[in-house]
Order: sequence, then structure tokens, then C-alpha cells
Amino acid sequence: MTQIRHEPVAPTRVQRLAPGGAIDAHRHDDHQIVYAGRGVLAVTTGAGSWVAPGTRAIWVPAGVVHAHRAHGELDLHLVGLPATDNPLGLDAPTVLAVGPLLRELIIAYTHAPGDDSPERARLRAVLLDQVRASPQEPLHLPAPASPLLRALSGILQADPADGRTLAELGREVGASDRTLSRLFRSDLGMTFPQWRTQLRLQHALVLLAEHQPVTTVAHRCGWSSASAFIDVFRRTFGHTPGSHATG
Repeated sequence: MTQIRHEPVAPTRVQRLAPGGAIDAHRHDDHQIVYAGRGVLAVTTGAGSWVAPGTRAIWVPAGVVHAHRAHGELDLHLVGLPATDNPLGLDAPTVLAVGPLLRELIIAYTHAPGDDSPERARLRAVLLDQVRASPQEPLHLPAPASPLLRALSGILQADPADGRTLAELGREVGASDRTLSRLFRSDLGMTFPQWRTQLRLQHALVLLAEHQPVTTVAHRCGWSSASAFIDVFRRTFGHTPGSHATG
């Protein structure tokens, strides 16, 4: 049985992880904002996974067991907040949009964690104001509880480019498309196409962090063309995969 590490205080610091590097499952008594200044960050809990490039941060509430994994060279900026200080009022992990100002505030705040000066307190106050104002985004890939959905998920996790219909996949896992469609809505709160798009976008972020060409990423993730992939990526993340890969 895996031991879950308990860290009472969520650290505020910068931590560098090599590609594929990981921080094993642990929990804090404090809240934490987790931001990838470079590379792509994956956070996994029992409820699913969240993947964030440099335009996103992940809010991890106090007490949530979570693990981190690096895709690409990762500069991990961690901002710890007391459990009594919840600027978002959220008790589940959430992806937040990170604009240029919030990015610079997080980087500045995490580079001097031992500074208790009044200037740092003001910096923290502005940072929290920006966090409150940051749009929350549904970039969560929920983990299925149903054995049927777990089997289907395993197939598509292994090959996100698998383009089979729900009915075709259902024949492999032993269920009708109607049953699977109902399970996606009741178990995961989304449709099968929505879930598959989330899966493909998460995989795309990982491949881009590994410096794969945009056209290669599009085909490996199941889009019919690079232009179709670029359109979905831009609508989701606010910029093109090409600028993400070179940024």
C-alpha cells in the first residue's frame, strides 16, 4: 500500500523537475496554488487529472491528496496559503487562467519565500486579488468510477487517436452506446465527445512540452488535420499550439 505523505504546511517555493519527474501523492493542511513557469504540469487526485501549461495554474485545496508530474523541463512555483485563507471559496482542485500580471506576481512571490517584509505582504495581497479575479476553467479530466468507463478510458488513454465511435468502443467493453452515454453523464458529468476532447487536449499539452511538431501532435491526438487541432486548442487555451510550444 502506497504511503501518502502528510505535510502540515504547504510550502511556498520554486522547485525544478526534470522531464518525467514526479512528486508522489501527498496532502497539506494548507491550500496551495501550483503554477508551471516553464513546462507543463499534471496534477492527479482520486477524482481525476488536471494538466496546466504556463497560461494556467491549479488551485489545490487543503487536505486533497494529490501528486505532481512534469512534462518537459518544469519550473514549479508553489504558493502556500493557510486553510483559513481561501480566496476562491473552493474545496476541489480547479484550473485558473493566468494572465501576464498574475504570472509575474507568482514568480516574484515564490522567489523570496523567507521574506516577511511589509512589501512582501502587499505583494501577497495583490496576488490574491488577481487569483480572485482569475477565470476558472473546466480543464479537468475526471476519473471514472464505473468499471465499464474505466475499461473504455484505458483504451483511449493508451491511444488518444483511436477514432472509434462510442458504439464501436462499446462492443469492445461489452456495453451499448446508450448505456455508456448515460454513464458518462451520470458518472463524469459530461458527454463522451466532451470527455474525449479533454483527454486529447491533455495529451496534446504533454506532447507539445516534449517539443513534438504541431502536425505530429494533431495526428497523434486524433484530429483529422492540423488546422482542426489548432482551432480547438486556440478556443480552449487562448493561443495557438505553435506559440505554446515555442513560448
